[in-house]
Amino acid sequence: MTSDDAVVSPQEVLIPARELFQPVIDLESGAVVAVEALAPDAGALPLDPRLSPEPTDDAVRADLGRAAHAAEAGALLPTRLPLLVTVRAETVARGEPVLAELHRRLSATGRRPGEFIVAVAGGFPPFQRQAVAASLSALRRAGYLVGLGELGAAHAPLDLLAETVPYLVAVHPDLVHRARSDPRREALVRALVDMAHGLGTHLLAPGLATEEQVLQQRGLGVRLAQGPAFAPPGWRPGMPVRVPVAGRDGGGPARPAASDLGPRVSEFTLPAMTLPETATADEVLTTLNAETGATSVVLVDARQRPVATVDRTRFLLKLSGAYGHALHAHRPAVRLADAPRHVPRTVPAVAALRAAGQEAERVYDDLVVTDEVGRCLGIVRVADLIRGMAP
Repeated sequence: MTSDDAVVSPQEVLIPARELFQPVIDLESGAVVAVEALAPDAGALPLDPRLSPEPTDDAVRADLGRAAHAAEAGALLPTRLPLLVTVRAETVARGEPVLAELHRRLSATGRRPGEFIVAVAGGFPPFQRQAVAASLSALRRAGYLVGLGELGAAHAPLDLLAETVPYLVAVHPDLVHRARSDPRREALVRALVDMAHGLGTHLLAPGLATEEQVLQQRGLGVRLAQGPAFAPPGWRPGMPVRVPVAGRDGGGPARPAASDLGPRVSEFTLPAMTLPETATADEVLTTLNAETGATSVVLVDARQRPVATVDRTRFLLKLSGAYGHALHAHRPAVRLADAPRHVPRTVPAVAALRAAGQEAERVYDDLVVTDEVGRCLGIVRVADLIRGMAP
């Protein structure tokens, strides 16, 4: 085996070859913050709803099966990063029976709802709007991080974003691709970025294939991205990624004009790596070793509420000391953790920054963002807040 050969884990041997995985990149830091799992051969609904305004039961089952197969394969990977899976809007519009089956199959992977980003592809007939909105809200109530895909080139009413409070919105790949050479489509993407900032969510640009496309999308203010520009088709978590631009430079986009106390903390929220509060120190160590870009692990209870946070640097220092691994490895990780610093997703970023500065010893620890019932939605890195709030 040469030094360039990737080591294949026993779990990956079980993953069908048809399953594909793509990293979701934070262009601010260059880190992988989520993994999209795809099962392209398991069947899907027609992309043009005009061809099938009311999909058949077989088509819905095929789409549901595709999402479930992707999640099951992704759960075999040695990563605790959130898994991004996609279902068609026409599928979730079927309501409770489909949502219950989706929840059953996702739960069977051993992951909690907060470890999935369920992206609903945005093209759907207008008469299904109410059903789609109700299903998005139901997924969110169950604890899933909800996304809306194909924005800008498929039917998805913009006020649906305000109604359903998605965790992220993905631009239609065709719009992203054509924005490079079409100033009008570039203006559309810029407008969607501004809208996402105002709604307190992130815009995801999929399908980026070249360095020029990455630079352009970053210049427009896009925070999250994925595509061949970052990783080859056979990529797996733990393998390196290429990031043509990482970090904000002097030519970066200006943040939209602030109103009142400025942007909300949700604009800076990134997916968190979570483990049960009963996790051992060895399990946390394995998680951190698998994702070198992770700065913390959030320990959550059965309801996905944060119980403690494990800061990467302090945790590794404690385990690397004399007899550190022997003393701590098989004992609860919460012993080496700190109380989480909660910030509601609706608070202004400047208030979160002030809260971070109240404890001198933990001033740069990640903040844990929570929803209206106290569940973990993600983390905010203090360095991101400082950069984002700087003039």
